[in-house]
Amino acid sequence: MKSRLKELRARHGWNQSELARRANISRQTISLIEREEFMPSLLIAVKISRVFDTPLEEIFYFDEEELI
Repeated sequence: MKSRLKELRARHGWNQSELARRANISRQTISLIEREEFMPSLLIAVKISRVFDTPLEEIFYFDEEELI
């Protein structure tokens, strides 16, 4: 699964720690998601979505190859 976290953080001027604080998750989790080493649970994805006030599908997405 891919994400636009880094792009959205940059747009808001936030570092990983600030996003983690706002979403009430660890900075390490943010880092792992951005490096595509961790697929967030639905709860974590919803928390991030709410922080950015952006629908989940605009933050997290799959490449077509991943869906085959």
